[in-house]
Amino acid sequence: MTESVLKTDVYADFQGLSALRTRAKDNSDETLREVAGQFEALFIQMMLKTMRDASLGEGLLDSEHTKTYQAMFDKQIAIDMSKGSGIGLADMMVRQMSQAGGRSGAAEEYGDAGFATQDDRFLASRVRPVKTMQQPRVSIADWNPGSPEKFVEDLWPHANRTALKLGVQPEAIIAQAALETGWGKHMIKSVDGRNSFNLFGIKADAQWQGQRVTTETLEFRNGVMRKERDVFRAYQSLADSFADYADFLSSNPRYQQALQAAHDAPAFTRALSEAGYATDPDYSKKINQIMNSDRLSGAVSQIKSLGLEPLS
Repeated sequence: MTESVLKTDVYADFQGLSALRTRAKDNSDETLREVAGQFEALFIQMMLKTMRDASLGEGLLDSEHTKTYQAMFDKQIAIDMSKGSGIGLADMMVRQMSQAGGRSGAAEEYGDAGFATQDDRFLASRVRPVKTMQQPRVSIADWNPGSPEKFVEDLWPHANRTALKLGVQPEAIIAQAALETGWGKHMIKSVDGRNSFNLFGIKADAQWQGQRVTTETLEFRNGVMRKERDVFRAYQSLADSFADYADFLSSNPRYQQALQAAHDAPAFTRALSEAGYATDPDYSKKINQIMNSDRLSGAVSQIKSLGLEPLS
């Protein structure tokens, strides 16, 4: 496969997929190889992104700007790697499509949609992200997001659904969960290590009939922070935690004023704090700082750019 055939710098992202499908109907050997090479570049780019997401954490100098340049660098790597002989994926695709019906019958077999049958599914399984927001990838046994970005990604569909019920911005709900759990790094757990999935620090009062877990917590008493042991609610999943959070606020008269101001995130969090949701005098301020941070807004923008829908 020659470099002159593979113009992979044109379609190094998903914006060119429709053009690729159109060109795929051309049954010439040159076009077939070019399209296969362009899909190989897409696959390499997704592979690099997956490797980045699996890293142990961010460096001291990492920021949203460095992430942007890193993405541009990875795109260029994908372009360069797919030129020449590439990684062999394009050659394999060419052989498979040729064997499926020959060059002369390829366009007729796949129809007007281009690669709309077995080879399309083969390519899609390698190019499209495996993760979807419709089915959160969270084990019942435990949950450890690993990074603030993964934290937002896992909670976003639940936050959207809860936001619709309460009339609150989903960013405010996620910011509160981030404050309560340290972006998921400090989840309340039982003595045997099981995750309580308690995202919002809701304690287990006498009316709570579900599971409980006792742990140390930091409380402010007369303006002084001190450690205490208290009993908190425990859930089976993230979805249960969000559902109980919505019910907890909706059914408790003390939080009705907060819900009336739900459309205004700062007013909502301030009313929660004034109603006694937390003993920290800076509780509302801390939530708003997280909500307005580049980290949260960047993670949310990335999710929205993918066009992923919230849970129904």
